[in-house]
Amino acid sequence: MRFYFPDSQDLVSPTYDFLNDEYLATRVRQRDDVYAHEIVAPRPYDGILLSKAIVDPADSRSAGKYAASQRARLYRLGVRRFFRLPDEMDSLGDCGAFNYIDEEYPPYSIEEVLDFYDGCEFDAGVSIDHVIFGYVPSGAEDDVDPAWKKRRIISLDLAEQFIGAVKARESSLEPVGAAQGWSPASYADSVVQLQKMGYRRIALGGMVPLKTSEILDCLVEIESRLDDQTTLHLLGINRVDSMEKFAEHGVASFDSTSVFRQAFMDERNNYHTANDTYAAIRVPQVDGNPALKRRVLAGLVSQAEVIALERKCLALLRDYDKCRAGIEETLSALEQYEKLVLGEGVKKKSYLSRYRRTLEETPWKHCPCALCQEHGIEIAIFRGTERNKRRGFHNLTVLEAKMRKLSFAGRRTGEAAQMRRTSG
Repeated sequence: MRFYFPDSQDLVSPTYDFLNDEYLATRVRQRDDVYAHEIVAPRPYDGILLSKAIVDPADSRSAGKYAASQRARLYRLGVRRFFRLPDEMDSLGDCGAFNYIDEEYPPYSIEEVLDFYDGCEFDAGVSIDHVIFGYVPSGAEDDVDPAWKKRRIISLDLAEQFIGAVKARESSLEPVGAAQGWSPASYADSVVQLQKMGYRRIALGGMVPLKTSEILDCLVEIESRLDDQTTLHLLGINRVDSMEKFAEHGVASFDSTSVFRQAFMDERNNYHTANDTYAAIRVPQVDGNPALKRRVLAGLVSQAEVIALERKCLALLRDYDKCRAGIEETLSALEQYEKLVLGEGVKKKSYLSRYRRTLEETPWKHCPCALCQEHGIEIAIFRGTERNKRRGFHNLTVLEAKMRKLSFAGRRTGEAAQMRRTSG
């Protein structure tokens, strides 16, 4: 089973000064900062997925994720050199269909997408698709929203043009057909048609909102019509507890940012371990927290008082990690700072009970990953991109370890499983 990490320009600076929250003055981001596959071992994923939508947004109102200089560098160096990918890792391109989900028709032409894939020298690229909103298990074509039927037809038409253009260009790109559907039968029919076009690798899109049982229902229906040489990729799906079952039905790869993003997007499950999750301890930066800045500017809180409490919380957390401060003293400071951040009388959720559990169990002290070993409690502090993304990288190492323990006995995934086992 191969895991692709979707890029969103997620790097960290190896020289970041955590005590003063400062970067080196000489730092050049793309040159000096590092990706997860460069900073932890074993590497937490098998390849990078990069969407055209974040590099070349079709809508001029969208800024995308890449600055003009980064985009030029990507096209000049190619995806492998840009990401500094080792030989055993590969690259997968797609169009980022969720970025144009509100459009009636995908905004990219076949030539534009192939120029992106070939220009960046991707190993494989997914055909242009259009996401279908909704799932009706028994829905026949005449019973569902006509827009769903139209989007499936659009995706299949573009897939046929895409594989034809790959052949006409004599491109070395591995074409991956995108299958959309609203039911097990419609997904299976899309897969059958893609196989007839010549695809031997098919990505299943639009399944992110589905329950695991619904994904399995689709895979069972698809497998009954799957050629022996065809493998499946799940777009945006990470259900590690079900990956062995997915593999039994032909899934050989997936991509997801979920465990990474939980580090800073989830309310409480920010720090992962093999068997549990913990809340990271929020110590927001006074200058980097818009709500806090507004309260300071409005004169509701004293800037000097907030800065003093912020520094006190950080100092106590570091002392607690070194057994030089007690948990009650540390939690008391966190409670005072939380009240200043949230505002007195405002009914917002307190995280103090979750902080107590995190501090009592100190999960970072038991983690073997290089980031936790190097940074200690800093990895568990919810504060700024350097700590938050490192915690996301840590979560990726936990996912990698879980995947390595699975046994993929699927008839089409033996080779991929062996690759993952040996890579660890």
